[in-house]
This record gives sequence, structure tokens and C-alpha cells, in this order.
Amino acid sequence: MKSFRVVWSFGVLFVAFVAGYGFRNCIQDIDDPESYTCVHRVLLDIRSAVSDLPNNTKSLNVSNNRVRSLPPRSFIHMTKLEMLRLDSNNLSNIVPGAFDQLNSLNTLNLSSNNLSRLFRETFRGLHNLTQLRLDRNALVSIHVEVFEPLVRLELLNLSCNRLKSFDEFLGSLQPLPRLRSLFVCKNHFRTLNHSRGLPPSLSQLFLCANQLQELNCHRDFFVNVSHLDLSYNNLTTSSLLPLSFGKIGYLTVAFNKYFDIFQFIKNTAVPLNRIDYSGLHLNDCSKLSRLCRYLRGVSLNTLTLAANTIKVVDPKTPMSCNVTGVLDLSRNRLKNLECLEFMNQTELVRLTVEHNLLKQLKNCKNKKTFPKLAYISFRYNRIWSVNAHAFSYAPNVEELQLNINNLIFLENNAFNGLRRLKTLRLDNNLITDLYKSTFLGLTELRVLNLRNNRLSVIFQNVFQSLGNLQILDLGGNKITGLKNNSFRGLQNLTKLYLDRNNIKTISSYTFRDVETTLRVLDLVSNQLSFESSKEHVSPFYRLQKLYDLKLQNQQPYGLTVLPQGFFKGLTSLKYLYLAQNKISILNADVFDELSQLTFLTLADDCNGIRNLPDGIFKNLTNLRVLNLENIGLQTLTLDVFSNLTKLRKLQLTKNALKHINVKVLKTMTSLKYVDLRKSPLTCTCNNQELQRWLYQPQVQVVYPYNLTCPGKPTSYFHEFDAQVCDMKIKVQLFSCSFPSLLLFIIIPIVYSKSYWRIKYNYFLFIAWLHERWKSDKEIYKYDAFVSYNTNDEHWVFNKMLPTLENCDPSSAFRLCLHHRDFQLGRDIIDNIVDSIHNSRKTICVVSRNYLRSEWCSLEMQLASYKLFDEMRDVLVLIFLDNIPDGELSTYHRMRKVMLKKTYISWPSEPEAEKLFWAKLIKALKGIDSPEVTVHDGIFMDEKSA
Repeated sequence: MKSFRVVWSFGVLFVAFVAGYGFRNCIQDIDDPESYTCVHRVLLDIRSAVSDLPNNTKSLNVSNNRVRSLPPRSFIHMTKLEMLRLDSNNLSNIVPGAFDQLNSLNTLNLSSNNLSRLFRETFRGLHNLTQLRLDRNALVSIHVEVFEPLVRLELLNLSCNRLKSFDEFLGSLQPLPRLRSLFVCKNHFRTLNHSRGLPPSLSQLFLCANQLQELNCHRDFFVNVSHLDLSYNNLTTSSLLPLSFGKIGYLTVAFNKYFDIFQFIKNTAVPLNRIDYSGLHLNDCSKLSRLCRYLRGVSLNTLTLAANTIKVVDPKTPMSCNVTGVLDLSRNRLKNLECLEFMNQTELVRLTVEHNLLKQLKNCKNKKTFPKLAYISFRYNRIWSVNAHAFSYAPNVEELQLNINNLIFLENNAFNGLRRLKTLRLDNNLITDLYKSTFLGLTELRVLNLRNNRLSVIFQNVFQSLGNLQILDLGGNKITGLKNNSFRGLQNLTKLYLDRNNIKTISSYTFRDVETTLRVLDLVSNQLSFESSKEHVSPFYRLQKLYDLKLQNQQPYGLTVLPQGFFKGLTSLKYLYLAQNKISILNADVFDELSQLTFLTLADDCNGIRNLPDGIFKNLTNLRVLNLENIGLQTLTLDVFSNLTKLRKLQLTKNALKHINVKVLKTMTSLKYVDLRKSPLTCTCNNQELQRWLYQPQVQVVYPYNLTCPGKPTSYFHEFDAQVCDMKIKVQLFSCSFPSLLLFIIIPIVYSKSYWRIKYNYFLFIAWLHERWKSDKEIYKYDAFVSYNTNDEHWVFNKMLPTLENCDPSSAFRLCLHHRDFQLGRDIIDNIVDSIHNSRKTICVVSRNYLRSEWCSLEMQLASYKLFDEMRDVLVLIFLDNIPDGELSTYHRMRKVMLKKTYISWPSEPEAEKLFWAKLIKALKGIDSPEVTVHDGIFMDEKSA
């Protein structure tokens, strides 16, 4: 993987196509290329996560693994790292120098591990660290100089450990000049006895849930602390009274069993409006009244009385506390609020009464009002009914939270008078019906949440008065149908959530009242279906501003058919969710209208989609993310994916892909992320190019080294031998090149050695063509070509020529002699071939000189080829010398001709010469010629006689 680091160090190459890269155990963030996540990889060694990551990594998450130890220089090449998460591992040992070279690191999370000790050089080199989390470990010992390198540290979390000696721990904090927040809750500190002070910069200190009984600290120990949490200890009042809290802004001593709040506020110099009064056993009206007496004249922006087990607030003994901001009564035992008549002051702005036992909100008409009250939260109660005018005491409330209760009844006018209400949460209740009067008068409402109730019908005009509503959440109900006027009056609605209902049909009239404003429509997990792919009417036809449409997981079988033109009209749609629908019919033009789409998921449609139709994405030129996980996809073709030039993320997990055409991936010129996990890619030559593509630095392939060969779980795709594929190419190249090379070698040899034979066959072919049209007389120019040696010229000129040529012109033979009839300037071989071809016969005057002559031998061979090729009597042999057979045996060509052809010998007796000439003339005339007689060297046939 060194190649990755080299490539990354030079940056990304701008090329005309894209190729892939990947990491063994990490995934690069597609939106932040310098951020990597390596979670849930069961890693035992940190180097298996970071070894192949690039040098420019700034954020790294290796949480939720099984790393036990960090060796020295674990992140040596990651000098630009700024954030590192190692939480939720099994870390028990950090070797000194493990973080060497991390000079840019500012956030380090080591929480939820098994660290028991921190040694002196554990954090060596982390000079720029600002946040360090060591909570949820097993720390019992910290070296006094362990934090010395952390000169910029601002936040340190050591909660949920086993530290016992506070003074030793405090000594380790001295080198931290910028420390502001310190968390040491849930340790084993029993006292704060110390020999040194807190860092002067420390402003937030959390000492909750220790075993503190007596603080035993110096009077000015907390003088610079502004936020102090001493809750869940065993502190007594006397332990805090001597202390100075000069800059305190928030103090909580909740759930200290022996702490007397009244004694404390009576004798302390701590500003009373800076104390959190939660968990102090202020559980009856008398104690609350007493508290308010102490707080008389104090302007309380926040009064927190949570977890005091308060059961009743009595309007007859109202609280005289001057609360001008927030009143928090959460986690008590209140069953009734009595229209807030227990409050003496009316300046309240926020009221929180969560996790109580409220059951019913009664009519508060004509009760005291709180004109500044803008926020009310009654979450996590047992409210089952809201009576009319229940909130008349808060006419200007803007946010009302009644979610997570047991609401069944909303009486008419329950929200009457709340003309400024903007957010109303009624989710997670038991509401079954809504009426026209339910929301009457809420003209300023912007957000209405009715999720997870039991609504089955949305009647007409229920939302008629909600003209400014922007978000309506009806998800998780039991709605089976929507009326044509269900959304009448919602002329400003932008987001509509109808997911997890039982809606079976929708039409273009369903959303008619919100068609001009709706931008988000959620129909997940309903029962929508379409019986025919030939239906043309789109239920979204008029939703031209809709940019987010969720249709995944329709029940019980999924949205199996997407009719033609189903998305017609959605010209602004950018996000489309169609996952978990088992689509079986998907037309090639189904997405043609969605030219602005940037996100599309068809995941988990494996029982329906298998291969996508050609051209289905042809108009999705703006698509950035495409999720095709688990759809049974078998092939990637150019006809399907060729137009996705802006696609950045392609999810192909859990498909049936055995072979991937890399040309398809190269057409996606903006691609940055491909996930091929759990696809049965074959380790064969069909995927040779894909294997190479995995190593290139343009597109991240998720965990490419985990891709295994089908049927071989121990064999990996990136390791299969591709040289076998090269051998096939080599064989093909050899098969093409070797014959060509051989031909180039043979042609010159054949040309030089057999030129005469080729030339002869050429003339033979020409002769064959001419013979089809011409008579025998027209073909041959000579009666015979005479082949002889120059040493035998005297016999040819003195004997042969007078007998054959110098006779009666009508019967004389036309002989071809090379010294007389060869064409000047022409190649000798050409002359020989031409002469043999243009002669009816060839006369070879054989002598010992003839046999030893190369040219004569050549003429003999050419003549014999004509003999053997034409299978006619074209060769006449005349032996001038008496040559024994033994001497002739060395001349194979001559011997072969003699075995096939009779020959004539020149006689030694003069009286036999006449018979010789008679035989020669007969041979030249042919076997069918008439008888010939010779008189005084002149021959004549019987007819002329």
C-alpha cells in the first residue's frame, strides 16, 4: 500500500477517466476526503487500520474495535491528524511515544477502554491537543508529569475511573495553563485534601458521583471556578460553608444526603440565583415557601427545582420567588399544576414540568395569566385529557410540548386563545380523532407534530385555520385514506410526513391543496400499490416544487409496479427513496422527468429488479448518489450507466455481480465512492481489468481487500493471479505475429530460390487462359527451345540447325536459341522461362559439359516442370555422350526425367544418323504425326512425298 501514500502525496491526478482505490479497514468520507472511519472492524492492531491511510489525514475514527495496545510511533506518517477517536476498544497499554509526530492533533478520545495507568511519556508530542477524553476506563494511577506536554489542553474528561488520591491527581494538572473544563465524576475521591491549587484557568469542574464527605480544601480552592458540580456525593453543609466561590455562575449540590440547603444559603456568600436547587428534598409547600423567603428580592433568571419529589403545589400558599426566566419542576411527583396559581409572580418565560405524574390539564379560563410565558413542556407525563382553555394562563406561548403522554381527548377549544403558538408537539400519544375545532384559532402555527398516535381518518377541513403551517407530521398513525380536502387551508405547507400509516391509494387530487408549496413528502411504509404498469396518471403531477419524496417499504409486498409516467410533473425533485419495494416492473422511461434528481435509492429490491433496462438513467445527468444495494443486479452495462457523469457515490453491495465492465465505471467521470461488498466477483480473467482498477487513486472502493473469491473464503479477489490472463493474450499475439514473421523469413528465401518456378507457373497460368480462346498454332512462337552447353555449339549449329531449320520452309521447324532469340537487357531467367513457355517442345542436348553447367541444369529443371505439370510430351532428350547410369545417378533431376521419358542418343556411325533425325523429327511432330522420311539431310512427311 505504499503506492497509495506516494500517489496521495502528489495530490489527485486530473484525467479523462476514473479508476479505483481502497483501504483495508477504513472508509473515506465522500464529503470530507481528509476524514476516515474504521469502526466495527474487529481490529486487534492499530497499524492494520492506519498503515494504508494517506499522509494528509485530518480526522480518524477507529472506535468500536479490539485494539489492545498502541506501540511507539503508531501514527508516524499522519503528521496532519487533528482528530483521533480510539474509544470503545480494549486498550490497556499505551507505550510511550505512541503519538509521536502528531503535532497537529487537537482532539483525542480514549474513552471506554481498559486503561489502568498513564505513564510519563504517554502523551509525548501532543503540544496542540485541546480536548482529551479518558472517561470510562479503569484508571487507578496517573503519573504526575503525564500531562506536561499538553500545554494547550482546554478540556479533560476523566469521569468513570478509579482514581482515589485527589492530591496526586491535582499534581498532574499543574502543567496545564489553559485547562478550562475538568470532568472527574464517578471516581473514588473521598476528600479534596490538596497541597496545590487548581489551574487558574479552570472554570468548569465536575466532581459529581464520587464519595466525597468532607472537602477539606483551602478556602479559595474554587475561587476561579464558574461552573461547579458537586452532586451525588455525601457532602455536609459545613464542608462548603467556609469556601469562597468568588466567580461562581452555577453551583449544584443535588443528591447530597446530608446537605441542608437552608443552612447553606443562610450563611454562604454564594449568590443565591447561581444555585441549582434540584435534588435537595424541597418536597412540600412549606419548604418551597421558606426557600422563596430566602430568595426574596433576588431576581431569578432560572429556578431549577427538579428531582425534589414535590407532590403538590398549593395555590393557597403561592411561591413568592421572583422567577423572571425559567422554572424547572421536572422529575417530581406533581399530579396537578392548578393553572400555575401557585406562582406569585407572573414574569415567567419558560416552564418545564417533565417526568411528573400529570394526568389532566384542566380549564384555566379566567385564571391568572403569564403574558411572557413563551415555552411550556409537559413531556413524559401521564396526561390523557386536555380540557378547553387549558392554556389560557399563557396567551402568548409560542412552543407547547405535550408529547410522550397518554393523550386521548382534546376537547374543543383546548388550544383556544393561543394565537402566537408556532410549535405544537402532540406526538407519541393515543389521539384517535381530530376535528375542525381542534386547531381553531392557531393561525400562527408553523410546526404540528402528531406522529405515533392512533389517527385513522383525516377529515375534511381539520387544518383549515392553519394557514401558516409549514411542517405537518402525521407519521406512525393508522390512516387508511385521505380525503380530497384533508389538507385544505394549508397554503404554506412545505413538509408533510405520512409515513408508517395504512394509506392504500393516492391520487393527483390528494395533494391538490398543497401542490404549490409542498417540498418534502414522506410516504414510507404505507400500503400503496399499482396494478398496471400502463397507468399514466401521476399522483404527483402538480407537485412541481417537491424536492424530497420517500416511497420506500410499501406493505405488504412493496411498490412492485411503477407505472409509466409515475413521476411526471416532479421537475424539481432531488431526493427519491424507493428502497425495500421489490419492484418487478421498471420501465426504461420511469425517471425521464427527474432531470434535477441528485439522490436515488432502489436498495433491497432483490425479489423484483434484476437487470435494469437500457436507458433508465439517461436523463439523470445531475445524479450524485445512487444506491443499488441488494437488488439482484447481475451486470453493469454502458447502456444503463453511461450518462451518470456527475455521480459521486455508487452503492452496489449484496448484488449478483460476477463481472464488472470497467468501461462502465470509467464513464462516471465524477465518481468518488463505490461499494462492492458481498458481491460474488469471480477471480477470473473477466475481472482482470477490475483488479487493476482497484489500485488507482481516483475512486474509493470500500474494503477492496475483503472481497473474496466465490466458494473460496480464504482466497481474495485482489490476490488472484492475473498473469494467466496475460498468457492468453500472449498466445493470441504469438499466433498472430509468428506466422507473419515466418512469412517474412520464407518469402525472400522462396523468392531467391524459386523465382524461376514462380515465374514459370505464372506463364503457365497465362497460357491456360489463352488456350481457352486460341488455337495451338497461335499459342506457341517456336516449335522447340534448344537447351545446350556452349561447348556443344558446334554440333547444334553444324548438325541440328541445317537439318531442322534449313529445309523446306513449309516443313521447317522454328527453333529458339538463347544466343540468337533471347531478348537483350532482360533477366536470363525471365528469358529462359519465357522461351520454354512459348515453345512446343524443349530439346535438351545432354553431354557431360551439359550436366556440369548450372544454367543448363536450370533449363533442364524448368523443362521438366513443364513436363510434369502439363503431363504432355514436351521434352526431348538428346545424348551426345555415352554416359553410364552410375554417372547419371548423381543428377537426380535428369535421372527422374529419364525414368519417365525415353531419349535419343547421337549415333557414332554416320549411317545411323538418318534414323536419329527421323526419330527426332517424329518426337518434335508428336506421336500422332505421319511417317517421315529423310533424304540427304532433308526431311519430308508422306503427304509431301
